[in-house]
Amino acid sequence: MNLLKSAQTDDSLTSRGLLQINVVSIQNNFPITDATISIASKDNPDQVIEQVGTNSSGQTEQLSLPAPPLDYSFDPNGPVPYSEYVVSVQAPGFRPLTVSGTEVLPDATAIQPIRLTPESQPEEQSLITIPEHTLVGDYPPKIAESEIKPVNESGEIVLSRVVIPQTIVVHDGPPSNQSATNYYVPYRDYIKNVASSEIYSTWPRSTITANVLAIMSFTLNRVYTEWYRNQGYDFTITSSTAFDHKWIYDRNIFESISVVVDEIFDNYLSRPGVRQPILTQYCDGKRVRCPNWMTQWGSMSLGEQGYSPIEILRYFYGDSIYVNTAEQISGIPASWPGYDLTIGSSGSKVRQLQEQLDAIATVYSAIPGVTPDGIYGPATARSVREFQSIFGMPQTGVVDFATWYRISHIYVAVTGIAELS
Repeated sequence: MNLLKSAQTDDSLTSRGLLQINVVSIQNNFPITDATISIASKDNPDQVIEQVGTNSSGQTEQLSLPAPPLDYSFDPNGPVPYSEYVVSVQAPGFRPLTVSGTEVLPDATAIQPIRLTPESQPEEQSLITIPEHTLVGDYPPKIAESEIKPVNESGEIVLSRVVIPQTIVVHDGPPSNQSATNYYVPYRDYIKNVASSEIYSTWPRSTITANVLAIMSFTLNRVYTEWYRNQGYDFTITSSTAFDHKWIYDRNIFESISVVVDEIFDNYLSRPGVRQPILTQYCDGKRVRCPNWMTQWGSMSLGEQGYSPIEILRYFYGDSIYVNTAEQISGIPASWPGYDLTIGSSGSKVRQLQEQLDAIATVYSAIPGVTPDGIYGPATARSVREFQSIFGMPQTGVVDFATWYRISHIYVAVTGIAELS
């Protein structure tokens, strides 16, 4: 229900962006139906411009909201390229929550996750404030490190191979801040959050892919080398830009970034003869200069010129860098078969898929239930297509790599079942 179309009075907001809010219970990740959501401009938080409810999947419709011109996000010296909104959520049986600073970019779909606390539990937070994007705000520059960690520098390397973790522990502050909270974050969600905090989803897909690869390789180096744990800390990585990446608690992500991460989340960057993922450091290239590292604005320019992701990465990191694939993905019930599942497919992998979809359908009632018979027929394709629609994926009805692992991710989230490895 649109209450006031003209609430955005800034003449610069001449474009539109989309915003969808996804509401779940913080207790079990179940979607919350019939939540009431009010949206206001951050500049005028008392003036509600949209009020909507959630469906059986805990989601709102995609709302079209004013945003600055698209050109702003391609100009390193231009105005702030996104508009900011206040999202207030209420639902029966849950504590209300407000998120201030949800970012909406033009011609892009923003997804704001909302996790409500049941009234029976102690209150977590009633207000979440999203700080400025790193390309806009004043954040400390990365302290340079060696891109390859010698064993004797960080202690004995525990892992013998590169494994995609189910979750990582994010220390929300610099390493020395003992009062900062540690958050357990699913790996893919962490990558989507960081990329949405550090680059713009309006940039070319090749630029997004190159930056996501750099973020993942850096993160997996921290995992592989047990960098912080070998220094006596109890976390995997920090949210400080001086040491690691900018991760922001419960910020919105962007659909175009989410799709890229789902497609390549098992990749990282390597050099010949080096087992560990490369610690690919970078900077914005405007406020901070960083020779031999990738610059975010520079990667945007190369993407605009038609460079591929690997060409962008080699432009900055040298010709020896290449994309590698992790040997194992942890925390999943079953691995992808290595080929797409579609109508006519059959066997144990189809049955595993159907069992997971059927379990998800008990929580997300819009997804048709399926009989786990091991035969991929029209009913399974319909269930897959609805899953893809709900979770912002291309609606093909075909289970490719990205869909298989997204189904596994949601299955683990709603059932609490994970492979112990």
